[in-house]
Amino acid sequence: MKSRFSLMTPIVVILSVFAGNLPLWAQPPGYYDSAEGLLGAELQTALHQIIDNHTVLTYAYLWTAFYTTDDKPNGMVWDIYSDIPGGDPPYEYQFGVDQAGSASGEGEGYNREHSFPRSWFGGEVLPMNTDINMIYPTDVYVNSMRGSYAYGEVASPSWTSLNGSRRGSCSTPGYSGTAFEPRDDFKGDLARTYFYTATRYLGEDGAWPGGPMSNGAVLLPWAVEMLLAWHEADPVSQKEIDRNTAVWALQQNRNPFIDEPDYAPAIYDPEFQWEAVPLAPITDLTLEIVSGGVLLTWSAPTEDVNGNSPVVIEGYEIHHSTVPHFTPSPATLLDTITWENYWYLVDFSGTLSGFYVVVGLGHGV
Repeated sequence: MKSRFSLMTPIVVILSVFAGNLPLWAQPPGYYDSAEGLLGAELQTALHQIIDNHTVLTYAYLWTAFYTTDDKPNGMVWDIYSDIPGGDPPYEYQFGVDQAGSASGEGEGYNREHSFPRSWFGGEVLPMNTDINMIYPTDVYVNSMRGSYAYGEVASPSWTSLNGSRRGSCSTPGYSGTAFEPRDDFKGDLARTYFYTATRYLGEDGAWPGGPMSNGAVLLPWAVEMLLAWHEADPVSQKEIDRNTAVWALQQNRNPFIDEPDYAPAIYDPEFQWEAVPLAPITDLTLEIVSGGVLLTWSAPTEDVNGNSPVVIEGYEIHHSTVPHFTPSPATLLDTITWENYWYLVDFSGTLSGFYVVVGLGHGV
């Protein structure tokens, strides 16, 4: 005779799955699905394929693009070389009115700053020359003082801008040439821009001269170490989130390192591992007395506790306990199965009454 589980055989189910917990913002559904769960070069290649072949803007159109990508809440230009977040900037610019081509000092106008200098990718070459993920409106004079120098830490500056940006000999280990150090508030922004550049142009940099921070588009070790530190110290801001969405509307690609900050260490830190995210609990586990034992059955989990899917199930652990609990740790491990069938037969030679816990093993895709 078959029966549903009874009071003599209460069952508790706990499932967990390895997957990335991705706090993504505003990208279309499924945009990063092909990158989930990957690490290192495989992840960078997957992200490259996602953000490659963006809509190419004209260089002249960048002036118009800034109206939506780099507008402050007060409607003024958001210049990372002059702004002082939480304080009073030394000057501000109006869109269009204050566009300029040259200046003898700060506060005379803004222009288009290639944060990854265009001499490093060969000059006025498309699509890099107009990729707005890499280009910011900045003060003309500070832009000229930065020139094509590397970003870096500067302990003893020979020149300092009105917002505290500094130029001088680089004090970052691994590089001793002249460097430009932006304010701490924008170091993370620029680090994520460089991670974007290295990923967007992965394998497309054969003709790039490169610079002190990169071999072509490939970031040099000293730059990676510094940029990861900047990335961690200056987390993604609402400014970046809004900018990323505005860029998406214009050129139909995004900066993945803004959408998912953990992509940076997942690519560049060999010790990084994605955290486990539990699956949504199974609610239809059943127990039946059958010939030869007790049959446990359940439906395949389809999403994690955050509602993300799909997931891959690689197997299950079957645990048993004589006391109620909600974790497998105090239970006896009966068996580990490595197939995707959603059933398990407990042999009659074992204890039948008690609590059963099923732990799913797998990862997101």
